[in-house]
Amino acid sequence: MAAILFRIFLAVFWVDFAQATDSLLSPKGVNYEVAALMAVKKEMRDETGAMDGWDLNSVDPCTWKMVGCSLEGFVISLEMASARLSGTLSPSIGNLSHLRTMLLQSNHLSGPIPEEIGKLSDLQTLDLSGNQFVGGIPSSLGFLTHLSYLRLSKNKLTGQIPRLVANLTGLSFLDLSFNNLSGPTPKILAKGYRINGNSYLCTSSLAQKCTGISNPVNETLSSEQASSHHRWVLSLAIGISCTFVISVMLLACWVHWYRSRLISYVQQDYEFDIGHLKRFSFRELQVATNNFSPKNILGQGGYGVVYKGCLPNKTFIAVKRLKDPNFTGELQFQTEVEMIGLALHRNLLCLYGFCMTSDERLLVYPYMPNGSVADRLRGLPHFACSYSTISSFGN
Repeated sequence: MAAILFRIFLAVFWVDFAQATDSLLSPKGVNYEVAALMAVKKEMRDETGAMDGWDLNSVDPCTWKMVGCSLEGFVISLEMASARLSGTLSPSIGNLSHLRTMLLQSNHLSGPIPEEIGKLSDLQTLDLSGNQFVGGIPSSLGFLTHLSYLRLSKNKLTGQIPRLVANLTGLSFLDLSFNNLSGPTPKILAKGYRINGNSYLCTSSLAQKCTGISNPVNETLSSEQASSHHRWVLSLAIGISCTFVISVMLLACWVHWYRSRLISYVQQDYEFDIGHLKRFSFRELQVATNNFSPKNILGQGGYGVVYKGCLPNKTFIAVKRLKDPNFTGELQFQTEVEMIGLALHRNLLCLYGFCMTSDERLLVYPYMPNGSVADRLRGLPHFACSYSTISSFGN
């Protein structure tokens, strides 16, 4: 009886698998996912060869770099951050109907953000920050009801914030900072958001109260106006230059005075707010770990060393001190902390806090005394794990 049930299960599995595979192919036998990805590649300039392995004749794109797939063979993630890509983002991106994560931050992409992204109904994470995208924010992004993380900061986007985007209630984090957005700011329903760095954006939601806010314009001055404008600019430049020289001299005197009286070596954290996470000072973690004593080491790996620590309130913590902090820039570290902080699951250890100084990067987790996953798999006795934590700390 058991053998018959097993055969039935295999038959159903293969039928479902064959149907899923057939749904990926066009009538000419071309994989829809491959065709969409090749259209995306065609519109981009890849100077470093990050997409060299992408091939139109490929049946399965799941082995390509920067591409992640589901068990059924659908593309569910594109992680192409900091790949030195330029060019534009093709509207064919909207054909990856099962895409959940798209990370294109810190590249040199330009042109408008395609409206077709609004067709990606399963999209959960979208990061296009640190590029040169122009035009308005597509209203179609407001149709992405599963979207929880949207970052479009540090681009050249103009126009108003679409109300459909502002009304997305499922967003845990929305970042539209440092663009050229203008007009009244609608009520934003995201749990956390940033809109600073938009000079033409009016904080009032009423249009009549924003009439005094100038919008970006592109007008050609007449020759007479241009001449007058140049004289005014020259006078202003001379005044600014004199002010600058005097300011530099005063600053140099102040720095010399300050250094001569500097007696504290306490390092201050960079200030940025990440919702529910606690920001520790470096001194707090020094005291908690007994100045990062070797006796408190829980584990170590390629990314850093993990120390056991105890806070003044008797709470035990695990402090991951990352190696080579200069390799991880401020923006990249901030993005990673935000992403880790959003990862909430009963089988994942939640991030408790962080610390960032000019030459230190540290992550703080709750201390777990039950041993690492690796130790459990190797079958080590429980007492051998009394001072370890989850395996991700040491790897």
